[in-house]
Amino acid sequence: MKASRLKVIAICFVLAVTTDASANSSAAGVQSYHSRAKVSAFAKKVERTLAKRGARVFLISRIGRPRSKLPKGINYTHTGIAVYSQITAKNGKKSPGYAIYNSYQRDGQPNVSDLVVDFPADFFIGAHALETGIIIPEPELQEKLFKLINSDTYNKLHNPRYSALANPFNSKFQNCTEFVLDVINAAIYKTNKVDKIKAYSKAYFKPQKVRVGPVTLLFGSLFKPDIAVSDHDGQITTATFTTIAKYMEKYDLAQERLTIVADN
Repeated sequence: MKASRLKVIAICFVLAVTTDASANSSAAGVQSYHSRAKVSAFAKKVERTLAKRGARVFLISRIGRPRSKLPKGINYTHTGIAVYSQITAKNGKKSPGYAIYNSYQRDGQPNVSDLVVDFPADFFIGAHALETGIIIPEPELQEKLFKLINSDTYNKLHNPRYSALANPFNSKFQNCTEFVLDVINAAIYKTNKVDKIKAYSKAYFKPQKVRVGPVTLLFGSLFKPDIAVSDHDGQITTATFTTIAKYMEKYDLAQERLTIVADN
């Protein structure tokens, strides 16, 4: 193989890595970019802000890598659902707080995801920037989400076959944000039937187009186990925090959308 062709392949592989929307940022155990004290202070700020608003359930996001390395239109790399709960500390003491329900990539097996519950300080420990996008559903939807998360349906909606670029309109693969979208639509339409949920998504939800070249996608699929595109036919699209926010705002499903950043 000629040296020039090897160079092209190497460049394509680098591009595939840098455009990966997950980059371990949808995993539970990730690199820490900030001190534990700073992350804890930010997490408490988020909790206080939402508690003051009386939010029982809300969508929460984080930035797992520099935005300059994310595909255009993708501002956050992971989305979960926070639920006001009685939190049990290691010493057994219970106190009110928010538990965050996530679909996380499995450590050492990034093409597989697991359902994990963590807490704000753990959720943000891998954030590249201490900033979060928040969507507070309207009260009726909050109640529906609370009931669904505490039912068998929540687990049934999870698809462990992970792809960072999962197509939200079918169930071949799933990423963390598509899982949140599926949970939202299951709550809205009171169903645990995946085919119906996907039909509702296709009818009303507008996904994010991912502008990644075909050669880049090819090498990403070959070398990155958490990038798969066989569930797409043509344009690559996926669910993002921003597209879910627009969907909820369009159909009056959101009470409030806000951004919270760490204090200097």
